[in-house]
Amino acid sequence: MIVRFRVLLGALVLVIAVIAVSGCTRSEDDVNPSGSGGAQVVASGAPGGPTCTLGQYGAPKLDLKDAVVGFSQSEKEANPFRIAETQSIKDEAAKLGVRKLLTTNAQSQLSKQISDIQDMLAQGAQFLIVAPLNSSGLEPALSAAAAKKVPVLTIDRKVNASACKDYLAFLGSNFVEQGRRAADAMIKITGGSAKVAILLGSSGNNVTTDRTNGFVDQIKAKAPGIEIVVQQTGEFARDKGQAVMEQLIDSHPQINAVYAENDEMALGAVTALKAAGKNPGKDVKIVSIDGTRNAVQSIVDGTINAVIESNPRFGPLAFKTAMDFYAGTPIPANVIISDREYDAANAQSELNSTY
Repeated sequence: MIVRFRVLLGALVLVIAVIAVSGCTRSEDDVNPSGSGGAQVVASGAPGGPTCTLGQYGAPKLDLKDAVVGFSQSEKEANPFRIAETQSIKDEAAKLGVRKLLTTNAQSQLSKQISDIQDMLAQGAQFLIVAPLNSSGLEPALSAAAAKKVPVLTIDRKVNASACKDYLAFLGSNFVEQGRRAADAMIKITGGSAKVAILLGSSGNNVTTDRTNGFVDQIKAKAPGIEIVVQQTGEFARDKGQAVMEQLIDSHPQINAVYAENDEMALGAVTALKAAGKNPGKDVKIVSIDGTRNAVQSIVDGTINAVIESNPRFGPLAFKTAMDFYAGTPIPANVIISDREYDAANAQSELNSTY
């Protein structure tokens, strides 16, 4: 009896220990698998604005679980935004049981994105999700989709075309508002007095234009003590951002603040400033847009001052929009998501929800 009691007691202790460990410890992957935290939240569906229905678009009804869906990515997946965006589409397609998901990457070439979309149509794609490289130039691909009555849902960048005719709708952020919020953050961290360099994104798309206009207009309206000294493109790339910052350190030594239109360029600027013996985050204040893990960690480390989020996790919203569309729900021309903001006050606590 005593032996049996001891065996049972030992087993009970072991079970309690296992429960305690499993309940109290979580790896980073458990908290944030593949950067999947921080789901998109719709801020505005353009109430009262134009909408599109299945009948208006002229597309046949479709069950996504028995469909071929195509996703066209615009840029190489060296950028965390693009990695998270593509993975989000793949994950949601798998979760919903989409029969077949075709994925392509245009590698930052407009001609390749056009041919990618045309190839997916040739492979039987019945619904397309497209992250456009440029706002203009996709007309041949959009026309090919329209000819086959295949709806095109655009994400993260707008196209210069007609919603509910050339494409179904746009899902993404308010990029002008992102620029304004970046300006407000810059005003706050500089006290309203600074010599600013803007690292522009790639040309030819509404993201760069809107983020620039939002920032510049807000600075003009609210902070006459901030001078925008120079604007130069870093093409949304870390190496280009670093190269441009290296040039600006020599040509404009008075610069003491940087507005980078994405995190990758900001991180490149940090590298350049450190190499020049400067203290990024202190000697030169830095504000950027995206919300990647590396950039938010840089806030924790003190080398970047603030980051406005641009959430890339489009999978759930894109497929929900598609299902609503096929269920007969009117889809707004612009489905705008809400973005967070990171600074020294919340960067550490929010790190696990970044990508």
